Amino acid sequence: MKLHTLCQAAALGALALSLAAPVAAKLPPPSPEAKAKADETKAKTAHGDKVGAYKLCLSMERTAAHYYTTAKTAGKETRPPVATPPCADPGPFVYTPPEAASAPKP
Repeated sequence: MKLHTLCQAAALGALALSLAAPVAAKLPPPSPEAKAKADETKAKTAHGDKVGAYKLCLSMERTAAHYYTTAKTAGKETRPPVATPPCADPGPFVYTPPEAASAPKP
């Protein structure tokens, strides 16, 4: 192997090693405040998903009701509607931190 090629290979190896080292670095554990904030964000996201599902359910019910009324007035024959569970309103977002929930009551 030529010296020039050997130097290029060594430089490339050093570059790859320097780029891979930060990837292997371990992050410090999150603080309790950061964990609490992450838990609250997770709860907000879950509640937002429930609200989205509730709004979708209401929209599907309105669409089905409109379909059946317009089909009936047009004289079209329709199948009976499929039985589905009622839409459940998730209510407003309320978050109780785990520390407060597990704290002893005086």
